[in-house]
Amino acid sequence: MAVQLIAQEAKAWARMGEQDEMERPLDRGRSLLDSMPYPDNIENHFVVDPDKFDFYAMDCYRHIGNDRLASGLAEEIIRSGIDSRGFERAPMRIAEARVTLGVAAARGGDLDGAIAFGRCALGGERKSLPSLTMVSRDLAVVLGKRFGNEPAVRAYLDELRSLAGWRARTQ
Repeated sequence: MAVQLIAQEAKAWARMGEQDEMERPLDRGRSLLDSMPYPDNIENHFVVDPDKFDFYAMDCYRHIGNDRLASGLAEEIIRSGIDSRGFERAPMRIAEARVTLGVAAARGGDLDGAIAFGRCALGGERKSLPSLTMVSRDLAVVLGKRFGNEPAVRAYLDELRSLAGWRARTQ
């Protein structure tokens, strides 16, 4: 539980844009996690395994705009979350990793890639709409700032609004 609280601290600093403050708890959390035995039951919501900690770190790096680290972690989360038959063992982590890849694509000027990742994230069978909506807002904001009133952005934002029933703040 301590590792999860430390990760939440890092996420709070990241949301405030405080990279140095964010790095300290990430380092502390990783050190604590590395000192513990690998959990017996990673399905337990209150257990933090290395993959879950990477998920928290990905979220932090997306918030502070370190797209290289966020994308690398997102790709690893997707890779490790899909079994050899293509079954998504961690669908919400994977969906949020896809949103992260969309944010990085949008920041890098790749509108089509950003929207494709965003739609892929929303297309999963199992989803927690409150969580996915919150993360999708990150992509909506970047798309709005970077690409303004592009028809593809408006269409994607309309899909988000109809799916989640929220009004995206994109300006």
